[in-house]
Amino acid sequence: MSLVTAVKKVVRDRLIARAGGIDLSRLEKVPDALSWPLTRDTMAPTARLSASRDADPVQKLASLLGLDVWMVTGDEESRQVLSDTTSYSTDIRPYMGKSGSVTDGDFGGLGFTDPPDHTQLRRLLTPEFTMRRLARLGPGIGSIVDKQISEIEHAGDDGGTVDLVPTFAFPIPFLVICDLLGLPDEGRETFSKLATQRFDVSKGAQASIGAIGGSREFLFAETARQRVNPGPGLIGQIIREHGGEISDFDLGGLADGVFTGGLETSASMLALGTAVLLENRELWNKLVTEPDSVGPIVDELLRVLSVVQIAFPRFVKHEVVVGGKRIKEGSVIVCSLPAANRDPRATPGDDIDLSRAGTSHLAFGYGFHRCVGAELARMELKTAFPALARRFPEMRLAIPSSDLDYRALSVVYGVEAVPVTLGS
Repeated sequence: MSLVTAVKKVVRDRLIARAGGIDLSRLEKVPDALSWPLTRDTMAPTARLSASRDADPVQKLASLLGLDVWMVTGDEESRQVLSDTTSYSTDIRPYMGKSGSVTDGDFGGLGFTDPPDHTQLRRLLTPEFTMRRLARLGPGIGSIVDKQISEIEHAGDDGGTVDLVPTFAFPIPFLVICDLLGLPDEGRETFSKLATQRFDVSKGAQASIGAIGGSREFLFAETARQRVNPGPGLIGQIIREHGGEISDFDLGGLADGVFTGGLETSASMLALGTAVLLENRELWNKLVTEPDSVGPIVDELLRVLSVVQIAFPRFVKHEVVVGGKRIKEGSVIVCSLPAANRDPRATPGDDIDLSRAGTSHLAFGYGFHRCVGAELARMELKTAFPALARRFPEMRLAIPSSDLDYRALSVVYGVEAVPVTLGS
């Protein structure tokens, strides 16, 4: 064991002790008292979640291993929590124990990092996601979308159904993010499976942690390789511009956050969003005849679907008051984004309404942990939806959306398959 690793172990063990010895990685199954907010009524929040929000937007969910867990479901209350930079920590490491994964209990990355480390890491990453730099990706995104639409066409040559998940929804963001990071072709298939598994909590914490460790191991190795020979993507660019300012561990964590944050969320939005559009023919036909109308459509889909079900958990550093409730130090707060985005106090009505479309929803989070890749995700959706509608104006769902195979428990909500018929 190296000196650095030994020091990390000592620090981690002290943090666990300060957290009361709580080790969430021991959970073999997430109990219903905590998991029920992740369930859905097909694409909408369940009646139970909506009723809970309307009755009280701040409620204590449960106590788990000595940890009080609170759920925030209101728009205003969620913004209060997510914008507070001093009262909360998102560092989950003190609560994960000795996971035995490649991360050694240390997840790194922006989402689980507090200032000042978060400030420094985001400073390195943000320039790669300015509109000027993202504009360079536009032609490549268009080419990827065109390639996948050709694959859909080929898959439908026999007149049967085509599944849009493996042909369209998954490969588009997967290829975009791989190109963005500058990842080599070899190993991408294995890597993609790990990215999906990490969001599935139905098999308990250990399975998710194992997938996190596997994907991060891949990226740590890739970062080390590019340290010697920087590639053309984001990893290589940060090494060239800031090589001495960031370790392989931190850069691998950043890359991992970009990959998983940009893959599963965009894939789910493309799959679920297409299903919604196909059942709302007025919107689908609008994309066929007025492709420039896609912006408001995308933002309303982001709000209504809210595929990221909870924001990064906030661990309370000192007693806070949220929605009139006193929440003690050491508690954890989870904000339900689907519930907040449909809060009738902020957005009357659950249906898609283009007249009120905007970017102020919480689908990408809020505050200093808001998704850094939000504009890249919008670019993908705004490119893919009109292209699909123009090429297949008569496309139809092969089964009702209520019969789709939705994921039972996943932090990022999604669907296993979207079977369609292409029409004439």
